[in-house]
Amino acid sequence: MERLVNTVRPYAWGSTTAIPELLGTAPTGEPQAEMWMGAHPGAPSLTPRGPLNDVIDADPVRELGHAATEKFGPRLPFLLKLLAAGAPLSLQVHPDLAQARAGHAAEDAAGIPLDAPHRTYKDANHKPEMICALTPFEGFCGFRPPAEAADTLAALGVDSLKPYADLLLAHPEEAALREVLTALLTADPDEMAHTVTEAAAAADRLGGALTPYAVLAHHYPGDPGVIAAMLLHHVRLQPGEALYLGAGVPHAYVSGLGVEIMANSDNVLRCGLTPKHVDVPELLRVVRFEPGDPGVLRPEASATGEEVYETPIDEFRLSRLVRAEGAAPTDLTAPTPQILLATAGRPKAGEITLSPGESVFAPAGERVELTGAGTVFRATVVA
Repeated sequence: MERLVNTVRPYAWGSTTAIPELLGTAPTGEPQAEMWMGAHPGAPSLTPRGPLNDVIDADPVRELGHAATEKFGPRLPFLLKLLAAGAPLSLQVHPDLAQARAGHAAEDAAGIPLDAPHRTYKDANHKPEMICALTPFEGFCGFRPPAEAADTLAALGVDSLKPYADLLLAHPEEAALREVLTALLTADPDEMAHTVTEAAAAADRLGGALTPYAVLAHHYPGDPGVIAAMLLHHVRLQPGEALYLGAGVPHAYVSGLGVEIMANSDNVLRCGLTPKHVDVPELLRVVRFEPGDPGVLRPEASATGEEVYETPIDEFRLSRLVRAEGAAPTDLTAPTPQILLATAGRPKAGEITLSPGESVFAPAGERVELTGAGTVFRATVVA
């Protein structure tokens, strides 16, 4: 078991204070958006033996275990993060595994460089993900019933939004959502910017449930993603609550600090709230136009005190342990690789004391005993 040294990514939307407050360090004045824990080659965690991806590459079976290597290949299948949103992230979706493989192969065949700004598929993997709130956390996730979205558009009293509201009510739900999102993303940019400006002014004036859209427009003036967000559930998570985001589910995080875990992939298709490339045809092929409940998750307690966030995929398993002073040791030894992240107190993983924001990597089969008081998130796989 080894302590990890992790990279903080300075994306522009990141909070300048949330991660420093958790770590107990002074803010630098620059955004600190994500702290990555894992073996992603873009920012691998460092161990005493070197970058974690190199450690795993040198002996995958020893580090990951036979079962995980057989099931997922010779790479750590998940990436764990601290995510601190100080401004809205792009409205986005992720492909399923078949779409990712086909899209990656097609772009390779077309000779599109991996770092090209118009490249959509950076790898051949899917990217299911989950965010678990450490502070109150706000975002948009999944389609609302079209009638509810139509009511929101109508409440703004903007004439140029009326055709979209009418479309939402004129067709079966999935067809209506597809038609409206397509219309928003293919509208004349100048006309859409004017519509968004009017809608934002109305949302700011009317307040209440409309305020979040004024906030989006403040950060992304004239962006069609502001109107697209009105098709989605506005979600507020309390600490300990989580959202699981499967393939094709549109979402955007807005504010708050959370623990995020995902399959080890960079594949993102953006819908809006971004200056980056939006591949409209591919996006419309990947989005699942299915209204439904956003599915806020709460952890399910086990007999050992481990609280598990149940998801339908095997690339990651996230759980939480909240330990009181004097609690008996918890044996977390497993035949799979794991990363332990402390978010409160000063618990010990083996002989390593963890302050908030610190983490360790435990290879498969390594004896892991948790002691001391505090909160620890445990990331592993189902193999």
